[in-house]
Amino acid sequence: MKTFQSLSEIQAEIKAGKLTVSQLVDYHLTQIKNNNGRLNAFLSVYSDEAQQQAEIIDQKLKNNSAGKLAGMIVGIKDVYAYKDHPLQCASQILNGFESQYTATCIQRLLDEDAIIIGHQNCDEFAMGSSNENSAFGPAKNPIDETRVPGGSSGGSAAAVAADMCQGSIGSDTGGSVRQPAAFCGVVGLKPTYSRISRYGLAAYASSFDTVGIISKSVEDAALILEVMSGADEFDSTVSQQVVPDFANFKTERKYKIAYLSETLDHEGLNSEIKASILELVETLRTSEHQVEEAHFSMLDYILPTYYVLTAAEASSNLSRYDGARYGKRAKSENLEEMYKLSRSEGFGEEVKRRIMTGTFALSASYYDAYYTKAQKVRRLIQKETNQLLDEYDFVLSPTTPTTAFKLGELKDDPLEMYLEDLFTVQANVAGIPAISIPFGVDNQGLPIGVQLMTKCFNEKNLLDISNQIITFKDQNR
Repeated sequence: MKTFQSLSEIQAEIKAGKLTVSQLVDYHLTQIKNNNGRLNAFLSVYSDEAQQQAEIIDQKLKNNSAGKLAGMIVGIKDVYAYKDHPLQCASQILNGFESQYTATCIQRLLDEDAIIIGHQNCDEFAMGSSNENSAFGPAKNPIDETRVPGGSSGGSAAAVAADMCQGSIGSDTGGSVRQPAAFCGVVGLKPTYSRISRYGLAAYASSFDTVGIISKSVEDAALILEVMSGADEFDSTVSQQVVPDFANFKTERKYKIAYLSETLDHEGLNSEIKASILELVETLRTSEHQVEEAHFSMLDYILPTYYVLTAAEASSNLSRYDGARYGKRAKSENLEEMYKLSRSEGFGEEVKRRIMTGTFALSASYYDAYYTKAQKVRRLIQKETNQLLDEYDFVLSPTTPTTAFKLGELKDDPLEMYLEDLFTVQANVAGIPAISIPFGVDNQGLPIGVQLMTKCFNEKNLLDISNQIITFKDQNR
């Protein structure tokens, strides 16, 4: 079976009688069978269930009653609740746990006849930039299996790139959808914070966590976003705004775009990624977009602000995993020892590092010095970001400072690993939407991703310019 780049291609083949959803599911299950042993992208695969659902949807298609996502085969990151299915957050502390309900965003996919084919590998509790923090082993990059797929949604990006599913639902707290999308050569969309309900998403850092989308095309990302977005009675923080028709692109519109000199001049930026950004700048100008150099004075403060605040929120959110109520419970003689042993045995090193860092930042002696100060800096970052986006429609930057690095290369150096999030965390700190789209490869054939950010709830225009860029790239092949 050929590789489909978008759901519209799939649905055209189905309409022409050349393809059924059952055949498509069988194809993806074969891809999983042939590749997952090497790539470790899926932790659970729901073969029988997917095949049964495909038969139902094929009948709906015959009756002209199928939903708008009929033919969309989706994997979900192992941080989403899916009733009566495993939810482990790639952690030993939840190994064997099954969810009692389904996340709102997942239910909305199912309601439009998408098929969930399995749960995908990730960094434990979504904490990491390489997928090497999973308790079930790292996922691998299908472009080069000696390299990481990125994180934390590494299994999700690897699965889409390897055609084990058509799209994936990841989560993005500091770049966890966009960075693996860049490493694997696919599209990664982080919507505005609150655009999609977080009900059923296992919490890492609640004021940063965002439901994200990984896909082969901007078109599919737009359609999935449209289905998942909107008000939800189970999430008081979700936006009440009307959901636009995201997939209806305005292909002729011209925009004003900034690129940040601080990102292109950063000492950690790979020279080939810089060259790709400059190439895109010229392409956009040739296409009559207005592209200008701009400055962002607080770039060096974003990463430390992000890690202080997310660690603090993680310390609070992960306190519920104590061995008493669900998940792993260590054998012990008393309650206090049971708590300590359950958490020390159940959590991996990176999760423990962030819990301890966050607990320290929230402690009475250091609360004002770290947590309060980081909150003030976050507000300043948001203010400067919004001022920039009042002047420009979009801000262009690299998605990542490097292309995919070798497995094990940065695992023992947390600070170097954290720097992989250098360009992505701004969108999460400010709560704005951002997207990573593939734009070329380096001299080793590894994908390069470019990132665009825009003001809150401007996803429609963000998807439009992204689709234009993909079109430029395809025309120049």
